[in-house]
Amino acid sequence: MKLVRWGLSGQEKPGLLDSQGQVRDLQQHVDDVAASALLPDTLARLRALDPTALPLVPGSPQAGLRLGPCVGRVGKFICIGLNYSDHAAEAGMQVPPEPIVFGKWTSAINGPDDDVKIPRGSHKTDWEVELGVVIGQGGSYIDEADAMAHVAGYCVVNDISEREYQLERSGTWDKGKGCDTFGPIGPWLVTPDEIADPHQLPMWLDVDDRRMQSGNTATMVYRIPFLISYLSRFMRLESGDVIATGTPPGVGMGHKPPVYLQAGQTMRLGIDGLGVQTQRVVAA
Repeated sequence: MKLVRWGLSGQEKPGLLDSQGQVRDLQQHVDDVAASALLPDTLARLRALDPTALPLVPGSPQAGLRLGPCVGRVGKFICIGLNYSDHAAEAGMQVPPEPIVFGKWTSAINGPDDDVKIPRGSHKTDWEVELGVVIGQGGSYIDEADAMAHVAGYCVVNDISEREYQLERSGTWDKGKGCDTFGPIGPWLVTPDEIADPHQLPMWLDVDDRRMQSGNTATMVYRIPFLISYLSRFMRLESGDVIATGTPPGVGMGHKPPVYLQAGQTMRLGIDGLGVQTQRVVAA
């Protein structure tokens, strides 16, 4: 099942993507793709619906019909750093002995095809295609063996990063991670029954039709069950929390010489089975 949020920014409504690629309206069944709508019982109820019996939303998704962030009212946007062995090698850094954890402010979240704004004064805005894991059933001290039962679904995340702010401005990584528009998520939230193995997903990112990143979740160092269990030791995970699980090689910082985003460029990125994002880069 693919869940979406459609409509104007800040006024998104819940929907379901049918087998023909059209959006069906879920407003009579849930108020949003958020919070309790992501619990296992609610997802099971939505999965039992006949999509053809739901109202059809006019317009083609991502081509006239805007899709917003695929999860609403996100409580925590948690990110894992240096979680791909080939990306760590690219950055000239050792794989960390425990996951590096940082946060993106939820005010950074935007739709999968919304404009990305380069902050004023920025010269090192970068891209990162990532697999997002969305929590369904929350909890603390989750056992690794039970962790996958806490997953509501998966989505594409672009963990946009300002490298000067992140690494050179006397602060934690968060300073360069949470600028406005730095967190596109979507286009849809794909429930686990549609993804045979989230650790075998090809992923890619282009800038102006030039392939910059090409990788696979198979090179993830710390895998999803461990990450969920690990994070739940430090915070209570709640329905709708988003975990961005790291990026493969090919980020701008890793090129020699480094290459960063400029206003007027276009990013296009995707993960097999999870859809594609397209973002125009503009000056803030």
